[in-house]
Amino acid sequence: MGAILTIQGLTRFFGGLAAVMDLSFQVQSGEILSLIGPNGAGKTTVFNLITGTLLPTQGKVLLKDHEITGLRPYKTTALGVARTFQTTSLFYDETVIDNLIVSYRCRTRMGFWDALIHTSRSRKDERRCRQKAEETLEFIGLMERASELARNIPQESQKRLALGLALVTEPKLLLLDEPMGGLAEEENIGMMAIIQKVRASGITVLLIEHKMKIVMNISDRIIVLNYGQKIAEGLPQEVGRNSAVIEAYLGAGYGEN
Repeated sequence: MGAILTIQGLTRFFGGLAAVMDLSFQVQSGEILSLIGPNGAGKTTVFNLITGTLLPTQGKVLLKDHEITGLRPYKTTALGVARTFQTTSLFYDETVIDNLIVSYRCRTRMGFWDALIHTSRSRKDERRCRQKAEETLEFIGLMERASELARNIPQESQKRLALGLALVTEPKLLLLDEPMGGLAEEENIGMMAIIQKVRASGITVLLIEHKMKIVMNISDRIIVLNYGQKIAEGLPQEVGRNSAVIEAYLGAGYGEN
């Protein structure tokens, strides 16, 4: 199917420090590609550069054949790129379903006057928003919590809802930044199943995750960063045997148990 995302020579300096240096890789349509490495390796910076939260010092980001380098986040979302964050970001004082309804508005055509005078277009868009929100709640397994405030649901449910906020925008490419952070082992299994279901639905996934058992089980390919540079790329079993990766990140005892 070809590459959905191409990174060419991506570089970002903060002062004199290179957070990402001359990084190039492709994400193939339909795969789960994991981006791993030590804390401070530049993984989240890469996400920020892809989605337009940060501007690169140099390099290009292409979605299919369309350059999106430096586009503002709302424009990358409109083109089909969505993401989650390390720290769960929700509308905590709104209900679970209202969180999703608000997020889906990027796909509606309703303007200020439509909302003000409640036009037929606004009524149609409201129905669309609620239908899409309900479909997404079913997908992530939170329908029974639809009317609860986001601040009152458990952490694992908040993680699912954060994933839902990204999914409801109808992405082609989903960037997940540590979606299992802070979850227990049995909760990891449930989240991993949702991510696999996302891929099965036709959405490509670029994943940052520190839990290596999950990374090795869920990934089609893995890219390893260290000090902002790519030190390895390949299949999980290849990366797990790579001496540079073991030294920089996995540790000498990796794979012994």
